[in-house]
Amino acid sequence: MLKRIAVTGPESTGKSWLAEKLAAHFHAEWVPEYAREYLDNAATDDERLREANPQNNSTRNYSLSDIEKIAIRQMELIEKKAENAHGILIADTEMLVCSIWAEYVFGEIPESISALTKNQHFDLYLLCNTDIPWEADSLREHPNERAVLFAKYESALIQKGWPYVIISGLHNERLNNAVQAIEKIL
Repeated sequence: MLKRIAVTGPESTGKSWLAEKLAAHFHAEWVPEYAREYLDNAATDDERLREANPQNNSTRNYSLSDIEKIAIRQMELIEKKAENAHGILIADTEMLVCSIWAEYVFGEIPESISALTKNQHFDLYLLCNTDIPWEADSLREHPNERAVLFAKYESALIQKGWPYVIISGLHNERLNNAVQAIEKIL
């Protein structure tokens, strides 16, 4: 029976690194974070527009609609990988990320994201702690709010009654903690 593992939590907490390492460790299918691909492509489109119109100095401003599109595609990718996965499926992000992101930035959660969140299923959520240093990049927005966001994730997991483990530690310690958490449910 397929065990579905979600790697979740605030930005810059090592989710992508951890998901990829876990997939390699368990020889499992994994689903990368779609938001980065979507926003990178949108930023490229914006750059082309700026090159065509150099007087426009605006930067990319994503919308609630963009988060909805990201959520829908992320869920599609997860379900597509699950069709052929055996043993373990690792998802680098899931609908809780989209839900908290929408609420935190826009003050609301679209019904489409609420429905996707309600209908998702994972056997274990690995909630990445904020105990690693912030790494800035062009898509990260909230370096000083990670503790607040972490509390939102943990509160939501508790409220929903979803099984989770907080994953802490640097590098291999973080990976080993996640491996141990997954092995407990296998």
